[in-house]
Amino acid sequence: MTAPGERPARKPDARKPDARKPDAGKAVRAAGCVLWRRRPSAEHGLEIALVHRPKYDDWSHPKGKLKRGEDALAGAVREVAEETGMDCRPGAPLPTSYYFANGRPKQVRYWAAEALAGAFTPTDEVDRLVWLPPEEARGRLTQERDRPLVDALLAALHLA
Repeated sequence: MTAPGERPARKPDARKPDARKPDAGKAVRAAGCVLWRRRPSAEHGLEIALVHRPKYDDWSHPKGKLKRGEDALAGAVREVAEETGMDCRPGAPLPTSYYFANGRPKQVRYWAAEALAGAFTPTDEVDRLVWLPPEEARGRLTQERDRPLVDALLAALHLA
């Protein structure tokens, strides 16, 4: 009940965005690939590339932030080249990851990509590259959210 001369409290308007919730439109946009190569002697006949980032001391799929106006697929291919030294042929889109990084929402679009040629050179950003069979890659990935991408790759290649 309101006192004389007071305005009644207003109910929140469900149509207006809540300032406490992250705005998906302001998410950091990134892209990457689950990079693979043929290896007949390996599980499922392929190996998956993982990169080690010393800044975070983690193992992940090659990925990175998109440049302003950059197409996500072009950015994914660029990040593969920058982080692994590999040229690749992108294939099927894989699930998009959504998570918070440094308190900001982040969206990472992924594609399956076959490695064609190239050579890895360590940098300050990525100091190691390993090629592993799918089960070993799944176990080496630091973030749980990256592991389902291994299964998505196998499904996209009709190997699951």
